[in-house]
Amino acid sequence: MKGLLVLTALFVAVFGKKTFEGDQVLRITAKDEAQISLLKELSEQEHLGLDFWREPIHESLPVDVHVPFHSLQAIRAFLGYNQIQYNVMIMDVQDLLDDEEREMVKYRSFPRSTDDFVYTTYHNLNSINSFMDMLVAENSNLVSKIVIGQSYENRPLNVLKFSTGANRPGMWIDTGIHSREWVTQASGIWFAKKIVTDYGRDPVLTDILNNYDIFLEIVTNPDGFEYTHSRDRMWRKTRKPNSGSSCVGVDPNRNWDAGFGGAGSSGNPCTQTYRGPSAHSEREVKAIVDFVKSHGKLKAFVSIHSYSQMLLYPYGYTSTPAKDKAELHELARTAVSALQSLYNTRYTYGSIITTIYQASGGTIDWTYNQGVKYSYTFELRDTGRYGFLLPADQIVPTAEETWLALMAIMEHTRNNPY
Repeated sequence: MKGLLVLTALFVAVFGKKTFEGDQVLRITAKDEAQISLLKELSEQEHLGLDFWREPIHESLPVDVHVPFHSLQAIRAFLGYNQIQYNVMIMDVQDLLDDEEREMVKYRSFPRSTDDFVYTTYHNLNSINSFMDMLVAENSNLVSKIVIGQSYENRPLNVLKFSTGANRPGMWIDTGIHSREWVTQASGIWFAKKIVTDYGRDPVLTDILNNYDIFLEIVTNPDGFEYTHSRDRMWRKTRKPNSGSSCVGVDPNRNWDAGFGGAGSSGNPCTQTYRGPSAHSEREVKAIVDFVKSHGKLKAFVSIHSYSQMLLYPYGYTSTPAKDKAELHELARTAVSALQSLYNTRYTYGSIITTIYQASGGTIDWTYNQGVKYSYTFELRDTGRYGFLLPADQIVPTAEETWLALMAIMEHTRNNPY
């Protein structure tokens, strides 16, 4: 597998963007634990180049896997032989990527203000940075840009701070910690514009900002995000080389000091859930850790991912319930109800370990253990039809409905100081 990865990296370096012609995404439905075990064994066959978008955990959840064209025949034969049901969710991955690129080219421009910015398409890192600078320039009385650190490739870790006064408690939102989850960064852009638009108009948001700061990190993993645009659209991790391995990057949502190294993460640098050599080894993670600790008064922390349409709270690394589980669960119910009210998008909700799977070293488990009671993770649209390749025409509807849930969380935080 490592030789294959080296060849792939060489191909990308010489010829540019990695392509996915003929690749398919399959949805596999296991009927029992025996079939789940078979799928887990399959996931360890590195030479097949499989990318599990949804891991084989238990039979109640479907398994989504991106299969390279060269492995399709073998995978179909394996599933057929073991009588494991599946259907094709994405017939040709490259077709979706071509559509996505055409949309981006069509709307590629140099807006002179955030009013002219196109919120209905995906943007690269330079465009997002330009948007942030324009937003700050237009709203300097409300918004500033702070740099909380540098990525491995020395890109600034930019955070927008929305504030109306000094020494306020804070609420944190981040998007794009997994770089290929483009609808999250796109939603983050929309949230930023929504905050400056609604301040002074929406009485609830206005009151929140009159008493709390809001911090928004739109591109939490800039190296990975840049790589999804320049080389490999499906890249998930950071871009730091791993000592003793040809495989690059760490899963920044397995790198936190909350059950670090436990089940639900991997010690193999070539996997998508590689946890890294030690907790907080990734600059992108350590920067947030240092910020949370130095701030000392964050009251809510929301980390936004895609996909699956879920709202999750701690814990992921242990089955021991969070001490605030009853309140967190009820608030999740309220937030999901608010989200559904707009477009009838249905979310499931609950603790990470009971709702989706065991995951060790996750963001919100760490923030909750640091005393940030209202710690949540969103998994945005969809439930698997497009997965990480959500069409751009769903960006604004996704952001709009998610904003209603965020407002429910922020309003509850304001109303329940601790």
